[in-house]
Amino acid sequence: MAPASDPPVVLRVAGRPVGRYVIRPELPARLSPRPHLHPVTTLAGTRVTELAPADHLHHLGVGVAVPDVEGHNFWGGRTYVRDRGPTELDDHGVQHHHSFQLSDPDGFVEELRWAASGAELLRERRTVAATALTDTAWALDFTFSLTNVTGAGLSLGSPATNGRPGAAYGGFFWRAPKEDTAPDVFTAHTEGEERVHGSRADWLALAGTGWTLVFAGATDATRRDPWFVRAAEYPGVGSSLASAARLPIAPGDTAVRRIVTVVADGRLGRDEAAALVRKAVSQ
Repeated sequence: MAPASDPPVVLRVAGRPVGRYVIRPELPARLSPRPHLHPVTTLAGTRVTELAPADHLHHLGVGVAVPDVEGHNFWGGRTYVRDRGPTELDDHGVQHHHSFQLSDPDGFVEELRWAASGAELLRERRTVAATALTDTAWALDFTFSLTNVTGAGLSLGSPATNGRPGAAYGGFFWRAPKEDTAPDVFTAHTEGEERVHGSRADWLALAGTGWTLVFAGATDATRRDPWFVRAAEYPGVGSSLASAARLPIAPGDTAVRRIVTVVADGRLGRDEAAALVRKAVSQ
């Protein structure tokens, strides 16, 4: 296991730094501490992530966060309790970096332990890779595999499965920077936060001032998960592990998801976004 003083991992594309992976963040328990990427930038250096913004201190750049792992909060902040609403509870879990199986300038393979109340619940294998697409775009390939190590069944939930309609957040999540104007949101077939949120689409784009992020599910299981989208309140995109029902993981079983994100300078149109996604997923 790496010492606590280990520096962050820096991702590079064609020699340019594009992402900083924080292994052991020093954060209060209420924020559900976890490894995360921040800042992530375009090739021109525009920052496209936010860390602990005032509106949601528990939003930590790019990573994996689940608000309900068998009753433990690995998302951070308040816990949504059925018939009570958002409630301050001492129920937060921690994702511990365990080791790197591989660490190169363009990516890494990491082992993590998800623990709460002194017990390990999940063991994660996380694979992250940065690849060049064009002179103005690159792709972040992010795969996570969650294995139930408790010896008993457990399930993943969300505020939506606990009684809050439209709040199926939990899984891969990207918090983008808040700007004066809300970003545009669109897929191959529709546009607007209200239409895209909760939908299933092969990809969706979030276009801000001088940057565009295009998110794509890269496996059949990932594409079946609905998108969680916020634009007007704050800019953020996630892939929902538990939307209409909790996601069960039997003892020893593993849930795997893969998201590929195009990080581009400028505001892409629909055809440009689709072409870059195809190239990114096929690499």
